[in-house]
Amino acid sequence: MKRTLLLFDVDGTLTKPRCMVTNALYNLLLQLKKEKGVSLGIVGGSDLSKQKEQLGERFMRDFEYVFSENGLVYYKNNELQHEGSFATALGEDRLQTLMNESMRHFADVRLPVKRGTFFEYRKGLLNVSPCGRGVSQEERDAFEEYDSVHHIRKKYVELMNTLFGTWDLNFAIGGQISVDIYPKGWDKTYCLQFIPDDYTIHFFGDKTDVGGNDHELYEHPRTVGHKVANPDDTMRILQDMYNL
Repeated sequence: MKRTLLLFDVDGTLTKPRCMVTNALYNLLLQLKKEKGVSLGIVGGSDLSKQKEQLGERFMRDFEYVFSENGLVYYKNNELQHEGSFATALGEDRLQTLMNESMRHFADVRLPVKRGTFFEYRKGLLNVSPCGRGVSQEERDAFEEYDSVHHIRKKYVELMNTLFGTWDLNFAIGGQISVDIYPKGWDKTYCLQFIPDDYTIHFFGDKTDVGGNDHELYEHPRTVGHKVANPDDTMRILQDMYNL
């Protein structure tokens, strides 16, 4: 008999970008786990510390499957199972070339604001932010609005694919302010190798269009994909699925 895994993106799906999950949505997930016998999981590009900031320390106990950095860091039942390394796979010389070309490009881009931390290296990927991850929430919102008109991240992705198209890398727009860079095959479908075949996987994500960092997992034949607009939409879909 097939088991059910409810697998969620975090930013824009379980939480507003870089915000805490609401008690109402979290309690609904626990209700489904208890009453419907489902398993819970997350898969996100962020590292584990950021996921804990948004979901609380408790989620490590409540979620059976925790995939950080697209699954390059994988916990099951609060125990570490797997770690990978983007730097090892790509090589230091290529990594620095990628960063140098990115800095040259962004140096000529005018934005509403620019702050600090334009690169965040993670085990499974390089997160690149044109405005810098040091922006406030208000500044994040301003960049997202500006980006929707001027396509700053889309143009960056197009340039990187032109320059490094032979390197077998993915450049995926994610969250409000950044682009994730990782080897092909290291998108969110990377996590599927760790999930037993007897699960029916319902995946919920907001960046499911081509170029978004939920697209590959949303379209994968092993998943039933659910496109959401925001956490309230996630909650509505779950309530409809289980007639609550």
